[in-house]
Amino acid sequence: MSVYCCLHTIAQVRIAERAAYEKEKLTEQVLMQRAGEAALRVLLEHWPKAQSICIVCGSGCNAGDGYVLARLAKGRGLDVTILHFSPLNELTGLVYQMAYQCQKDGITCQPFTNALLEQADLIIDAILGIGLHGEIGGDYLKAMIAINHIATPVLSIDVPSGLDADTGQALGISIYADKTVTFMLLKQGLFTALGPVCCGEVILDTLGLTEQFYRNLNLKSVAICLGDSLIHKHLPARPRNVHKGYCGHVLLIGGNYGMGGAICMAAAAAARVGAGLVSVATRPEHINIVMGVRPELMCHGVEKAGDIDQLLEKASIVAIGPGLGEDTWAQNLLDYVLKLKKVMVIDADALNLLAKQEQLHYKHWLLTPHPGEAARMLDCSVSEIQIDRFHSVSTIQKRYGGVCVLKGAGTLVKGFSDSLYLCTGGNPGMASGGMGDILTGTLAGLVAQGLTLLQAAKVGVLLHSKAADLAALEGGERGLLATDLLPYLRRIVNIDP
Repeated sequence: MSVYCCLHTIAQVRIAERAAYEKEKLTEQVLMQRAGEAALRVLLEHWPKAQSICIVCGSGCNAGDGYVLARLAKGRGLDVTILHFSPLNELTGLVYQMAYQCQKDGITCQPFTNALLEQADLIIDAILGIGLHGEIGGDYLKAMIAINHIATPVLSIDVPSGLDADTGQALGISIYADKTVTFMLLKQGLFTALGPVCCGEVILDTLGLTEQFYRNLNLKSVAICLGDSLIHKHLPARPRNVHKGYCGHVLLIGGNYGMGGAICMAAAAAARVGAGLVSVATRPEHINIVMGVRPELMCHGVEKAGDIDQLLEKASIVAIGPGLGEDTWAQNLLDYVLKLKKVMVIDADALNLLAKQEQLHYKHWLLTPHPGEAARMLDCSVSEIQIDRFHSVSTIQKRYGGVCVLKGAGTLVKGFSDSLYLCTGGNPGMASGGMGDILTGTLAGLVAQGLTLLQAAKVGVLLHSKAADLAALEGGERGLLATDLLPYLRRIVNIDP
């Protein structure tokens, strides 16, 4: 597996650093020089018109990278200013040497001031690196607040200052960068919780260390980033003699009073990703709504749980939850489905009902909680879920079984094995009603076509995010509706590799 798609912990990064020193005979100075060169490459590629560069340096190795960058940028004719927090005589070791060399080369170095930030074309964040512990305060806090309130673009070195590179949480405050150039290995916290917000685009530079070097380390990745090849692998072109029965039958259950749209959207998504047949079990009052919007669906009014017997017999996959509600009607339907031990996707209100019951553990279901639902399932707060999303998704999967998808920025997928997967796609426009319903239908539609629960989870979240990104690209993020994803879902599942 390529280092460019594997996520690692800070501890694993430290192991790689030691191996570079011991096995590759590289010095700390060589790695620092390479880090500065990598940052310069990103600067020149993404901000080619920038002339005035303001580099904000702390006192650790992250600052050392910044000092190296300063000298390299000046060598390319850029106007460079360094703002620091520690006087030169208070720095130590290699960082002192790099800072001293900058001063010797005539680069402007002065204590941090807001005024100079506003004059720069680009701000370089070299304040705090991955070794940060505890909440940020004092001059660092004031400076980071100032940087975040200025419209000038920001490039963070290795990690946005203040961001916990393991959990993706801000340690009181974090820099909000436009791009982050990170070194050696991808750190897991850059891609989930606040990570995507704080990092902007993440660019990995392995500092000249080869794939073979990392393979020899035998570091077990914490998670694997999902790639487009999964879609082509699991959704190949169909044979010419295929028929609807070959493509599976999805049964979606939900749509309580006032929520018929939820089950309708989920069913439409199942059909758009290629399910052969899609049935909907909902309140009788919603039959006309569902059939009017999507006549291809088979819609059945359900008064009591026993009304779905024949539907369950025909279904190859059951999805329950969109618009289900939490009243007696909803509870009875969920209880009925659970007793029959079908392959299932459980979402939305069904997850809330599940959380209230005596704990169940089942191998053949796919659970799709957002942080609020996850908190109810683990009987904790949302903040506890978000503090360490990697731990949270693993805990849910272990407690409930099956496959778990923890939705949110940096959606995570955890299956039966130790492997954990992360989706880097998606955008803020997805913060609108019905997005989860579209995902539920997508997952069910994929399972109906023969994908395992884990395969469907990985492919489904990837499809969902890509469809949302394409829709946002065409019409913008603000005002993006869940149903805007449907035509893009169909397009993506039919793209040839």
